[in-house]
Parts: sequence; structure tokens; C-alpha cells
Amino acid sequence: MTINKNNIKDWAAIASLALLLGSCKVPQATQLKENKQTPASFAAQNDMSSADSTNIGNLSWRTFFNDPNLVSLLDTALKNNQELRITLQELEIAKSDILLRKGALKPKVDIRAGGGIEKVGRYTSQGAGDASTEITPGHEMPDPLGDLNIGAYANWEIDVWKKLKDAEQAAVNRYLASVEGKNFVLSSLIAEVANSYFELLALDNQLDIIRQNIKLQENALEVVKIQKESAKVTELAVQKFTAEVAKTKGMEFSTLQQIKETENRINFLLGRYPQQIARDPNNFIHLVPASIKAGFPSQLLGNRPDIMQAEHELTAAKLDVQVARKEFYPSIGLSAGVGLQAFKPSYLFKLPESLLFNLAGDLAAPLLNKNAITAEFNASNARQIQAVYNYERAILNAFTEVSTQLSNIDNLEKGFQYKSQEVDALNKSIEVSNDLFKSARADYLEVLTTQREVLEAKLELLETKKQQLSAVVNVYKALGGGWKP
Repeated sequence: MTINKNNIKDWAAIASLALLLGSCKVPQATQLKENKQTPASFAAQNDMSSADSTNIGNLSWRTFFNDPNLVSLLDTALKNNQELRITLQELEIAKSDILLRKGALKPKVDIRAGGGIEKVGRYTSQGAGDASTEITPGHEMPDPLGDLNIGAYANWEIDVWKKLKDAEQAAVNRYLASVEGKNFVLSSLIAEVANSYFELLALDNQLDIIRQNIKLQENALEVVKIQKESAKVTELAVQKFTAEVAKTKGMEFSTLQQIKETENRINFLLGRYPQQIARDPNNFIHLVPASIKAGFPSQLLGNRPDIMQAEHELTAAKLDVQVARKEFYPSIGLSAGVGLQAFKPSYLFKLPESLLFNLAGDLAAPLLNKNAITAEFNASNARQIQAVYNYERAILNAFTEVSTQLSNIDNLEKGFQYKSQEVDALNKSIEVSNDLFKSARADYLEVLTTQREVLEAKLELLETKKQQLSAVVNVYKALGGGWKP
């Protein structure tokens, strides 16, 4: 049969038609649009949060925190924290994946060199042909036959459907998601160190109050012992006061343990072994929480690292669906090679006899077994839907956190005012109860109850102050603060 150009064109057309028919019925991806809408304002906005665009989440943590000891701790944490270092390595992994995807867009070129020897049967078509072939007059093809070659070979898949480019862009978005993940770890780390620091200051003040109360109770115990000697009270009163002193001393050592645990937790966050934490616990009860400006809820979309991370992951998931969908399309590949080949080293560089080259193209598409491709497409489509819901959940969670913390700040401020009034009144009642007890106008149970109530009220006041400061730190984090330089 005679083969001409028309025959080649006909066969190419038939092959292309078969490939296109084999790749028809490409499934469609689920079209699910994410909801980015947020309420116009935070439900818990109050006098402490303005309705303008001013947002403390845009402040650098160095500007937001003004305690030099806390700033020093945060500096150390950002340099040494192991979780942050682990996250930075995840960035390197994601960056390497981008380079891998970029490489798939370019031709793959290899340089190869090899050698071998072959002996075929004489009474075969190849052996008989070699035996009758003369290289030079009077010299037949050597037997056994050597094979030496050196050359460059290339393979390239032409990205006609932009499948490889989509895969590269998906890798880029996953890298950007990793960057935002690192920023979220950074923001969380700063908030955790700050909260632990304020907890440590509160415990220092709690220890001081307990020790002051121990002295107060010991003085009262001495008075009761004197009154027992004068038969004004019984041994029961002495034992009651003794038990109260022992109970409060037990609280002292419990608080010391809490201080140690909090110091160790801070040191762990700072990536160092346990040591003393520099701090100034004086005037803790009089610390004024920072002024809160929450801005608009829509600003969360650009301030919260977890929301931006979810957004990049959603973009990557959408691109993954397109890549999986384009697996149903035909692929076009080119291969080429050029080099030198001979059976003797002396002939290897003899041109043009030792020169070899090839150039080929291929068109391929799935025809029968599409189960694997369909399964990957369905999985990618489901992951895309998951990413949509995850993105919407991140927005809802961020809004809820800010709303909760704004309400918490408002209520804690009001609660602190009333708790302060309670402490002031109970402090005065201590003197009154002691005077009444000495003049036998009040029994020892009233004195004990008053002392216990004063201690509890002071500790509750400290706890409220700590919660106030923590709420400010938490709303700063919830607004996306802490990760910006």
C-alpha cells in the first residue's frame, strides 16, 4: 500500500475524532457561591467601640501593649517559639510545591550516556543481516555487537487546556494560605503570652492579699486567745480562728504553685527553660484597659488571618476542581532526542554516520476506564464545597468572637465598679467588727465571716481585673491584631 500525505492526514483526523469522542461527557463542577456578607455593625457595640472605621486590629502589637516587660517577652517569643518555627517550615514546603508545579510547565530534558553489548543468534533475521553487512570492504559487522550512546532527550506536555497552569496557581494559593496560617499562629502566640502575663500579675497580687489577710487573721487569733484567758470566749472560738489561719496559709502555697506553673507556661511559649519572669505587679488593680475601637465587621475579611487563609484554600480548591475536570480532555505531548550512537568508541564521534535524532508527537485521551479520573473529580468537587463552608464558618466565628468580647468588656467594666464598692465596704466592716468584738458587742463568728468575705471579695476583684485585661487582649486578637508589623 502506498502511503502519502493524504493518508497521514486521514489517519490523524480519525485518531483525533476518536480521542475527542472518548473524552466527551465531561462532568460539571458544583457551582456554590460563598457568602461574604457581614452585618453592618457588631451586636455588642457600645460606648467603648466606635462606629467609624478606626480598628485596633490594624495596630502593631508594639503600639498596643505599653508594658516594657511584656514587650520584651513578646520579642523573645517571636524569636524562639517552636510552634512558630514549625509553621515557618511549612511555608518552605508550600514554596517548594510551587517550584514543582512550575517545573511541570516546562520541557523535561535529560542527558543520557550508556553502553552495552549484544549477541544475537546467527540463524535469525537480525543475525543473518548483521553477518552479511560490511562496515568496510572485507570487514563484516562485529559479533558480539557493542552499543555506545550519548545524547539529550526531551519530553514536554503542551498545556493546551491550562491544566498545569491551574495546578501551579493552586499551589500558589496554598502557599498564601500557609502564610496566613503563620500569621494566625503569630496572632495567637501574642495573645497567649499577653494573657499569661496578666494572669501572672494577678496571681502576684493574689499572693500579696492572702499574706496580708494571714497577718490580719493572726492578729485576730491573738486577740481571741487573750479574751479566752479572761473567759470572754471559749476554746471553740480559738480553734475556729486557728483553723481559719491554717486554711488561708494553705491558699498561700496553692497560689505559689499557680505562679510557678504560669511562669513555666510563659517560658515554654518563649522557647526557653524555666526561669524568673521579669514583671512589676504593683498597681495591677489600677491598670486601665486599652480603649477599644472595633471598626466595621467587613474589615474582618482583610484583618483576620484565619479568614484569609480559608479564602486562599477555597481558591485552591476551585482550581483543583478545574485540574481534575481537565483530566478528561485529550493531552498533547512532544518528545525529541539528539545524540551520538555507535558500536565502537572510535566511531562514536564520526559524523554524520553516528548522529541520531528523533521527534515525535502524541495525542492521548481516556477512552474506557475513567473511574479513577471520575473519582478524583468527585473528591475535588467535594473538597471545594467543604472549603466554601469552612470559609463561611471562619467569617461567622470571627464576628461571633468580636461580638462576645465587646459585650464581655462592657459587662466586666460595670461588674468591676460594683465589686470595688463591695471591697471598700467590707474593708470598713473589718475595723467595725474588730471594735465590736473587743467591746463584746459582736461574737467571734461575725469577725470570722467578715474576714472571709473581705478575702473572697478582694480575690474576686483581682479576677475581674484580670478578665478585663484578657478581654481586651482577646478582642484585639479577634479583630485580627498582633500579626502586622
